[in-house]
Amino acid sequence: MADVTRPVSIFEQIRLVAGLRWRILRNSLRKKNNRLDLIGLIFAGVFSSVLIFGLCFAFYAGAYAFLSQGRLEWMALLFWGIFLFWQIFPVFVAGFGANFDFRALLRFPLSLRAFYIIGLAYGFADFSALASVCWLLAMTAGAAVAKPGVLPAMLLIVAVFMLLNVTLERLIGSWLERLLARRRTRELFLGLFVLSMISLNFLSPLMQRYGSSARPAFLRLLPYLAWFPPSLAGGALAAITRLQPARFLLSSAVLLIYLFLFSALLWRRFAAQYRGEELSETAAPARAAARSTAATDDGSDRLSLLSPPVAAIVRKEFRYLTRNGFAYLSLLMPPLLILVFSMNSAGWHLTAGGRGVSAEMFFPGMMAYLILILMAPAYNSFAYEGRGIQTYFTAPLLFRDVFLGKNLMLVSVLAVEIALSLAMLAWRVGLPSAHMLVATCAAIIFTIVGQLTIANWSSITFPRKMEFGQMRGQRQSGMAVLVAFGSQILTGGISAVILFTGNWTGNLWLPAEAFIFLAAAAVGGYFASLDALTRLAEEKKEVLIEALCR
Repeated sequence: MADVTRPVSIFEQIRLVAGLRWRILRNSLRKKNNRLDLIGLIFAGVFSSVLIFGLCFAFYAGAYAFLSQGRLEWMALLFWGIFLFWQIFPVFVAGFGANFDFRALLRFPLSLRAFYIIGLAYGFADFSALASVCWLLAMTAGAAVAKPGVLPAMLLIVAVFMLLNVTLERLIGSWLERLLARRRTRELFLGLFVLSMISLNFLSPLMQRYGSSARPAFLRLLPYLAWFPPSLAGGALAAITRLQPARFLLSSAVLLIYLFLFSALLWRRFAAQYRGEELSETAAPARAAARSTAATDDGSDRLSLLSPPVAAIVRKEFRYLTRNGFAYLSLLMPPLLILVFSMNSAGWHLTAGGRGVSAEMFFPGMMAYLILILMAPAYNSFAYEGRGIQTYFTAPLLFRDVFLGKNLMLVSVLAVEIALSLAMLAWRVGLPSAHMLVATCAAIIFTIVGQLTIANWSSITFPRKMEFGQMRGQRQSGMAVLVAFGSQILTGGISAVILFTGNWTGNLWLPAEAFIFLAAAAVGGYFASLDALTRLAEEKKEVLIEALCR
């Protein structure tokens, strides 16, 4: 009996949880969709590794050059780059890292220390953490080659810097999770975030106009940055290289103070979760006020030209759109992007006969970019259905009606967005020639309708559940991303080749004629695919329900 109730060490608890996670992953690969999802993530990881290893050479060369040439203060720039990337990039791709609910660990008899260590270790599974660790190791290699004597100190600085960054990243993520527990707060935060990201595009014209006057103010701010972790790491390395032990100890001590402070705050947050903190947007129970029942009038909402099932799906999709603040706000992006690009392109001489970038190519290029952004949700069109997916299989309707309703709503949104963008382009840049305008409009129909058939198939085959208003854990299926990426390249490549055939052959109306033919073929192929997709949905019924109802 004593052997059964003996205390289990922290390392034994971590080993058991790691083994459990490995078994869950291995068992999940028995399903075909999970294997395909893993293959998609591997391909995405391969493409991302090209960027990581490319920048590894840059960090290696930078560390080697700064140390060998005596520019030791410039090492802080490398630490600043990694620090900002590690802390900011996870906000952009909150769903790309390790998708795991740490509260699930509380089902097991873990100690608080084991819970803290496992939660901290998961921070190294994010893409930003893996990339930053590789870059720090590349910097260490460059510094060791330039001055071998600094290797022990560099390893110590890098180790402390890694722990500090992963602790701060987990702390910021935990704070954001608590702050964004309510949907309204999440949507407000996202609105401010999107607007701030858009405002960054105005930096280029502002810097061109006020850059010379802003430079002295920025230089006056530099001394205040010396007490932040990246500058302290660079200063510690410079001190040990110049044999200044007092400055090295001071910089290292302040770095450790930062580490202990962030660790204490993260321990407090994890302790609250360990004690059962529950973040929910459910309101407290209250007595419902009596309300008179008003007669509902659907007359103004009736879509008389559509069949009742398709009209019902269109209404539902419209209400989903107005409820989802993230998607609703994203509709403002295309006109704003057109405005930003046209402002930044003021010096490109956007005229049909002028030098630089031609307006004839700028117009179809911007349309292709907008379609690339707006078509992405179509490849997982059932993402927000949740348990409602079961209604489609019990209600007296066919899946062709579901697809028609969803696609009609998406096409309507695309039409409004493209019309607004077209008006913005006409105002800021001007319309292209008649043959290019007709060719581009026909190419838009071909590209959208051609992708809808592939997107509908991807939505059935690779479904992934998503929640309204959430950021973390909102990741598409790996194979759905690959399918979207491949279809965008295919349709974009076909369109680019056809657009250039007019200049090659001397027949300027040839691209318009070719796109009109392709658009008609795409529309015919779309309607012909609906019955086949209906049968496929019945075959994939269990896959859809399992993926969206859990």
